[in-house]
Amino acid sequence: MAAGTSRKISAASARAHTRKPKPKAPSKFAGIFKKLLLICFVGFLAWAYQATRPPPLKRCGSTDGPPITAPRVQLKDGRYLAYKEFGVPKDKAKHKLVFVHGFGCCRHDVTSLTASLSPDIVESKRIYIVSFDRPGYGESDPDTTPSFKNMAFDIQELADQLELGSKFYVIGFSMGGQIVWSCLKYIPHRLAGAALIAPVINYWWSGLPSNLSAEAFKQQLPQDQWALRVAHHTPWLNYWWNTQKLFPGLSLLFGDPRVLSQQDAELRSRVLSLREGHLAQITQQGFHAIYRDLAIGFGTWEFDPTDLKNPFPESERPNVHLWQGDEDRLVPVELQRYIARQLPWIQYHELPGAGHYFPYSDGVPDSIIQALLP
Repeated sequence: MAAGTSRKISAASARAHTRKPKPKAPSKFAGIFKKLLLICFVGFLAWAYQATRPPPLKRCGSTDGPPITAPRVQLKDGRYLAYKEFGVPKDKAKHKLVFVHGFGCCRHDVTSLTASLSPDIVESKRIYIVSFDRPGYGESDPDTTPSFKNMAFDIQELADQLELGSKFYVIGFSMGGQIVWSCLKYIPHRLAGAALIAPVINYWWSGLPSNLSAEAFKQQLPQDQWALRVAHHTPWLNYWWNTQKLFPGLSLLFGDPRVLSQQDAELRSRVLSLREGHLAQITQQGFHAIYRDLAIGFGTWEFDPTDLKNPFPESERPNVHLWQGDEDRLVPVELQRYIARQLPWIQYHELPGAGHYFPYSDGVPDSIIQALLP
C-alpha cells in the first residue's frame, strides 16, 4: 500500500514539474512603451506630411495676402488673372500678342522681349503686347485643377475679355513655351501665329527616342536629374525635396551659375537688373506655382507635342516659329532639333553661341517679332 501511494505521489510530482509555467501579465512599463511608440509613429507621419506641404497660400486681396495693384480679368470659374500691357494702344493696334512668361517669373518678365525691342518696330507695325501672371504667380489666383488644357483656355478667355479679336499671336519663353504647345493643340483656330522661345522639354515625352532623351538627361547636373525625377515620379515631394538640407535641390531655384552658358553669364547682370524691381512679387502668394510648374511640366502630359499635326493645314508655311540657342544648358539643343525635324511645319531658328537667356540680347527680340509678324 505504501509503495503504491509512493508511486502516485512521484507521478503527481513529475506532472507538476513538467507543467508549463503561467505567462506573466504584461508590466505597466511595457504598455506605456507601446503607447509611446505609437505616439512617436503618428507624430512622425504628421511631421512627414507637413514637411511635404508648402506653407498656405496668401491670396492677393485676402486679409493676410498681398495687395492688388494690377488690372485683372475674372475668368468663368471665378479666378482672376492679372495682366500688363505694352506697346501701342489696343484700339490702334494692328497686331495683338499674348506673352507667356516662364518658370519662376511673372507678368513683368515680358521685359525679356520688350527691353530690347525697337520702338520703331513697335510703332511701324502697331504692336500691342499683353503679359499676364500665370495662375499662382504675381497677382493671379491659383488654379486648383491645373493643366495645360486649362492654361490654353485661360489665354483664350483673357484675349476675349480684353477684346483682342478673333485671332491673336502667342509668344512663350522657356516654360511659357510649353504652354504655347498647348495653345497649338487646343486653340489653334484663335491663333494668327506662335513663337516658342527656348521651350522647356519634358524628357518623358513618349515621342522622343529613349536613347536621345537619356543622353540629353545625363547632360543635366546630377542634382537636377534627381529633382526632375522627383517632379515626374513623386510630384507631391517637390516642396520637401527642394527645401530639405540633406541633398541639393533644383539648381535653378538657387541661382547655381553652373547652368549658365558663357553668353548667359554675360547677360546675367542685365537679366537681374531688369527683374530687380519685381522679384519679390513673383512668389508673394507662396511657392505653390513653382512646384506646380515642375509637376505639370515634367509630369505625364495630356498630349505629346512631337505628335502634333499642322494646326494651320490651309497654309503652305504656317506661322509657327521655334527659337533655340545651341549652347543652352537648360534645354538640350539635340532634343529641340529632333522636335523640329518631327514637325516640319515649324520654322526652326537656331542661334549659334546662344544660351537660354538669348531673348535679352540686343537685336534678338526684333528678329523674333519680324519673323512672326507680316
